[in-house]
Amino acid sequence: MIHRDTLGYNERQSDTYFGHNKTSHNMSSNIRVPKICQHCGTEFIAKTTVTQYCGDNCAKRAYKKRVREAKIQEVVPTAIQKQDFIQEQVSQKAFLSIAETCKLLGTSRMTLYRQIKTGNIKAGKVGRRTIIKRSSIEKLFQT
Repeated sequence: MIHRDTLGYNERQSDTYFGHNKTSHNMSSNIRVPKICQHCGTEFIAKTTVTQYCGDNCAKRAYKKRVREAKIQEVVPTAIQKQDFIQEQVSQKAFLSIAETCKLLGTSRMTLYRQIKTGNIKAGKVGRRTIIKRSSIEKLFQT
């Protein structure tokens, strides 16, 4: 059974509404809708149909939570940040190590060593390190 108060008017108002009582010109609503707070989950009586929170504190806390989550969503995941950082460092170098070349090409070390052995990529030795000139990698993709 629906209580008359939940429909937005009470008996006193309905009796005086057609009688043009001064209180009937008041634009405020007497709607009372039982709702559950979207932040804390407690039951409360809302005065409008769009009310979502039981009070000002819950509305503020929910707003802060939404803003915080939006900021977190804007931040790029650390894996992508790290990959961008590595690519930026590698793109500025003229000579690359085996590990940097693997990251740049997305290949394994063994594939890179096979390409060096077959002569597709020219590499030089500095002590024990193998250094690859960036231009030789770029030549791979030129026809």
